[in-house]
Amino acid sequence: MMLKYIKENFFETEEKKTLVSNIFSLVILQGANYLLPLLTVPYLVRVLGPEYFGLLAFSTATIMYFMLITDYGFNLSATQQVSINRDNIAKINEIFSSVMMIKISLMLVSFVLMSILVFSFEKFSQHWQVYFVTFGVVVGQVLFPIWLFQGMERMKYITYLNIGAKLFFTGCIFIFVKEKSDYLLVPLLTALGFIVAGIWSLYIVKKEFSVNFKLQSWERIRFQLINGWHVFFSSLAISMYTISTTFILGVFAGNTTVGYFAAADKIVQAVKGLYLPVSQAIYPLIGKKINEDKAAGLVFINKVIGAVSFGMFFTSLLLFLLAEPIVNILLGGQYYQSILLLKIMAFLPLIISLGNIFGIQAMLNLGYKKEFTLFVLVAALVGILTALVLTPLYEAIGVSIAVLIVELLITVMLGLFFYWNMRKGTL
Repeated sequence: MMLKYIKENFFETEEKKTLVSNIFSLVILQGANYLLPLLTVPYLVRVLGPEYFGLLAFSTATIMYFMLITDYGFNLSATQQVSINRDNIAKINEIFSSVMMIKISLMLVSFVLMSILVFSFEKFSQHWQVYFVTFGVVVGQVLFPIWLFQGMERMKYITYLNIGAKLFFTGCIFIFVKEKSDYLLVPLLTALGFIVAGIWSLYIVKKEFSVNFKLQSWERIRFQLINGWHVFFSSLAISMYTISTTFILGVFAGNTTVGYFAAADKIVQAVKGLYLPVSQAIYPLIGKKINEDKAAGLVFINKVIGAVSFGMFFTSLLLFLLAEPIVNILLGGQYYQSILLLKIMAFLPLIISLGNIFGIQAMLNLGYKKEFTLFVLVAALVGILTALVLTPLYEAIGVSIAVLIVELLITVMLGLFFYWNMRKGTL
């Protein structure tokens, strides 16, 4: 019965076959980004201990701000442009070159800002090498134009090469990281995986799509900056209650406490990552459908909501019920404090995936960029205030509760806006 349903609903047209193919490719690709690091967690938490594991988590949270700056929302805004102009190679060259010029410029600015931050505060300067090495991930992220492949709906070209690079360097972690003093090798090997994957992806861009880098005029660069602004600002606001939670915890508590939270968060992020390939694959498709027939696009969005709600609810429920054995098996007995944290955050994959559909997939594709930005900004302010109040009092537990509250708030607000306007017929 289930096989018949899948066949009738997902393989009846060439478009749906392409969608399933892209989702499958993205599942494998994101597996490299989420699951491969998770494979190293049981090993690293034991070899490095909570303190050094927490140090690496804090440095990663810091560098994530610069990844956010260099992404500038192009994973959505540029993806949409590529999807619409995929048959116009001259336009694709223009989009690719403009976006890459901006990203490289932002990367250089980010490096300068990071250097000032690291050498201005003792908390950073005492482990300055960690931050500079971890910055290599930003370099790899800039080189890897995943937005181009998403827009062209040709993810399979770079999936296996990406996995090959990251699998190799993940394996190197098990080989070379043997004791606490080897902690610097972890961000180094991780960064090399991103950089090698990025270089390979650029080779495929040129070979398979005949896309070449050319210097662009200020007008074209300015257009990309304006087009991606609302997504960037929204992402910046979102980071205030996602990335900032680990950062705030690191400021108020020690690296060991950060280690307990980061370990639980790694598991949540890996489970949340199960939805990410679906999100990345359907975004350009929804944009295309809405551009052609808004009613058909809304019907498709509602189908996605039903499917994702069903799948992620049971996934989150299992994460909650099996929190203790999951922590004991993956992290070990010394991380018993992570069990409660994992239970508090267990339903985040469900909540976040629904929020993504209401906000990113629906509102952005329907043109409600300003409204989306406003909702996210409100949630971000609530999230920051909640974290600043709860973290000094309850440390890791406070941060976990703050994350749950703000993600639930943003999802409810976006969901109410979507269904209210759909019922009124104003979407």
